[in-house]
Amino acid sequence: MVELCRRGDRSVGQIAKGVDLTEAAVRLWINQAAVDTGERDGPTSSEREELAALRRENRGLREDVDIVKSATAFLARETR
Repeated sequence: MVELCRRGDRSVGQIAKGVDLTEAAVRLWINQAAVDTGERDGPTSSEREELAALRRENRGLREDVDIVKSATAFLARETR
């Protein structure tokens, strides 16, 4: 998709319409490809994936901490 747009044979809008996507979505792909190849500044796709994974892990760890806190409070009440 990105390569088709870079060739310049057709406009981004024409290419997007031909594959039933929005022009905005295709432009996002083009911009991300430019970041991934070093043509533009910003987080690469692999950095974005890593950040998403770290956020998921962080959310899970916070949930685990909340469970441990609740269990500790429950056990403290029960042992009195």
